Formats: sequence, structure tokens, C-alpha cells
Amino acid sequence: MVNHDFPDRPFEKGTIQDVHVKKLVKFVDERGWLAELYRDDELPDAQYRPTMSYLSVTQPGTIRGPHEHADQADNFCFIGPGNFKLVLWDNRPEKMSFWRKMVLFVGEDNPCSVIVPKGVVHAYKCVSMHTSAVTNLPNQLFAGEGKKQPIDEIRHEDDPNSPFQVDE
Repeated sequence: MVNHDFPDRPFEKGTIQDVHVKKLVKFVDERGWLAELYRDDELPDAQYRPTMSYLSVTQPGTIRGPHEHADQADNFCFIGPGNFKLVLWDNRPEKMSFWRKMVLFVGEDNPCSVIVPKGVVHAYKCVSMHTSAVTNLPNQLFAGEGKKQPIDEIRHEDDPNSPFQVDE
């Protein structure tokens, strides 16, 4: 359920129910490094299974989002290069963590994967001085099979009155 009736109160800071943060480990040797981004046997929820993956590259100071999904969950892998400020807002009235805001600094200096469930508004900002990368393994195909369905995305970034602001 997507909530468009925003409470008239500030966000509470804290963790958000069903958001799963996992530290990623870089295995380093003389050739470079390797990191496992996804393991089916380590998923916190049997309902979450990736169906595709993509890599996005973000310029310094650029914000992607905020947006949310009605049905899709994302599994963002922040491992580098670069660092990000990730901001999550729980927009699910039925959850105990409704209207809670969670801020994480992730990436090269703090490698993490973060599962963002449907209904949690999310955005990230590149806080590095250089172009930075994020991998995502969502549990739904972008625009459905054959890219023939509407995109599951509720965008908040174009609304100047949106309560979802990364730099507040």
C-alpha cells in the first residue's frame, strides 16, 4: 500500500522494520579484491529473491531519488568505488516503524548491502569527490517481462513540498 497522506510531524530517527543491512567483506590480495554481493542462503526473508541486476554510476554530489515502489524490493550493494549517503523513510502506515527516517553512510569505506522493502522511500547521494558505483539486485524485472508493464516507481524528487529530503 502506498501512503500519500503524510503525517504532520517530523520523522523519527531510527531503524526501519524489514530493512536488512549486511556488512560486505572485501577479500583482498595482490591482484585486487573480490566481494560476495548476494548469497541465496543468507537472505533474511524467503519472499525476497532477486530477478535481475544492474549497475549505476553516480556523479559527485548527485542525488538519485527519493522514490518508492508499490511492489518491488531493492537490494543495493554499496562496495565502491565511492561512498554514498543513503536515506530511507518508512512510508508504510501498517508498520511499527512508520514515519521513521534511517540514514546510512555506505560504500568503499563501509561496504554494505541494504535490502529496501516495498513502501520504504529511498534516495542516495554520492558523497565522494569522484564518480561512484552502486549495484542493485531488485526482486522484480524493470518494467516487467519484456519491458511491457508500467514501471513500479512512485517518484518524490520533483515535488518541492515532499517531506522526503536527503539533505535535511
